[in-house]
Amino acid sequence: MKLKKVNAILGLLSILFILLHLCYSVFCYLTFYYNPLLKNIFAYPFLVLVCLHAVCGMLTVFMQDDGGRMDLYPKQNIRTILQRASAALILPLLIIHIKSFEWMSGAAEIGKPIFVWLLILAGVLFFAVVLTHVATSFTKGFITLGLLSSEKTMKQIDRFCYVVCGALFIVAVYSITKGQIAMFLG
Repeated sequence: MKLKKVNAILGLLSILFILLHLCYSVFCYLTFYYNPLLKNIFAYPFLVLVCLHAVCGMLTVFMQDDGGRMDLYPKQNIRTILQRASAALILPLLIIHIKSFEWMSGAAEIGKPIFVWLLILAGVLFFAVVLTHVATSFTKGFITLGLLSSEKTMKQIDRFCYVVCGALFIVAVYSITKGQIAMFLG
């Protein structure tokens, strides 16, 4: 149970830093202002936290028999299925995300706009995957820590979280995609 609580803390801290990083990125693309120090202040702690969270999550699922049988009750387990599927996609998309600016710049320099478009699409998928994981995991972290027990409160927080993550997705896709198109395809 200690591992699950450590994982919940790491997950909630990851959520904080990814939201800070995402909001800063949106700000940068909307204003065309960039401060590498601020980006790194949000990005590096997130990277460390998310890697530790991923390792703890895998240990919990595979070593503590927390995997369960998702196929038995698919409707009841849709949230857990989305949570785990999005978790599995985050790390490979994170690698692309980390290198995307460099790769877009290189593709634009050699006149390969299709690669820029593919990286933009990968970025949109990354935002969708990360925000899906945040939305499906937020209240679960508080439940694991024993800080949330009311199902009614959980559902209210979940609804709020889905709305916020949906709005962040729209704003991020609009601002970052618009900025990337202007920089690399304009």
